[in-house]
Amino acid sequence: MGYWWEGVDECRLLIASDPGANGDGSARLLSLRQPKSGVSTSFLLSNGLLQELHWFKQSYGSWFLGDYVSEDGSLYTATPIDPVFIMLPIFEEARMKKADDPGKFRQLDEILFINDYPGYQHLFSIAENCMQVVCEIKEIGSSKFFRLDDMKVLAWLYYKVCQLKQTLPALDQNYAAREERDTLADAVSILGEYLKDEPWLKLLCNRFKLNLLEAKRIASDFEACPTAIESPIGSSSLSQGKNTSEKKTARNLKQAKKAKVETESRNIKEMFTRASRRGN
Repeated sequence: MGYWWEGVDECRLLIASDPGANGDGSARLLSLRQPKSGVSTSFLLSNGLLQELHWFKQSYGSWFLGDYVSEDGSLYTATPIDPVFIMLPIFEEARMKKADDPGKFRQLDEILFINDYPGYQHLFSIAENCMQVVCEIKEIGSSKFFRLDDMKVLAWLYYKVCQLKQTLPALDQNYAAREERDTLADAVSILGEYLKDEPWLKLLCNRFKLNLLEAKRIASDFEACPTAIESPIGSSSLSQGKNTSEKKTARNLKQAKKAKVETESRNIKEMFTRASRRGN
């Protein structure tokens, strides 16, 4: 599905799944915090599916949209993301954990009330379903209370790393020649783009006996791999060699996934309308 913004000389093109294909046709753009940096980032919510917006721009290019030519050849795409990544820092703050105290149980409406970010209110039903995999839940009458559980979070992250570790070799044949530990380090570093260093990335590195600083350095060479990031299911080498095949692997994967996340764009929802001209 394509969208564009009409009414002035400039336009933007967004490629996303059609919200009317398997649902009620509803879709909205939300401003949420990027889970690692906390920076305001745009996401698309369509039929209960949360998607992250990415921006691509080539040096030269234009778009032909019906009988209209867009001189700006940039492209926005929306890719699914597991909502647990987005919710994790919010639920971590909400439990107010101190030392050995596991923190408080809170209701979802309290947890999802974030100043200057009303978009979280639209994720209530998603959070209720997806966060059960990483939270303890208490029910009192008809009310549910949630508290993040460290062991459940680590089990979920362990599953994500294993899933991504199996996917990476399919993205580039050069991974077949790499050591298993190198691929594991890459998987952790890619997921680390969506995790705060404390406590989750550090705990994950400790679980796999990886060096945190090296994992963060490797992450700068890679963009997010969709399989583990997008799947809402269940629970580079630390001494990376500088041989030609490994350099080629990093370069190829980086080029294949060279997507920039659009940030600081709370007005992005005003830039798009349905990619069909009314009356034509």
